[in-house]
Amino acid sequence: MKKILVIDDEQNIRLLYKEELEEQGYQVTVAATAEEAMGKIEADKPDLITLDIKMPGMDGIEFMRKLKEEKRDIPVILCSAYGRYKQDFRVWASDAYVVKSADLSELKLTIKEILGEVESQ
Repeated sequence: MKKILVIDDEQNIRLLYKEELEEQGYQVTVAATAEEAMGKIEADKPDLITLDIKMPGMDGIEFMRKLKEEKRDIPVILCSAYGRYKQDFRVWASDAYVVKSADLSELKLTIKEILGEVESQ
């Protein structure tokens, strides 16, 4: 079972992602801050991370930069309510960028693609 770490400061987003992704068959861990996430990465060794950009303390872009220095092999999907970040070169180090929505189909498909679970047509 693939493990996903959801990092978002909004509790309702963490709960929504956890519930929806567990229904897809993933083992999901959540963290509210970048600092909390660091400990969970060491303990749980996730296969993929979904990461909010705007968070109190260390933001998602800074967290991703630190993460990629130490653990280059963990794919990161940046999730933001703001589409304007797509043009910010600092997000280009991520494996994907998804604009937050109540419809998680784009996020789910992106996760499947990155984890190699999508069958070729």
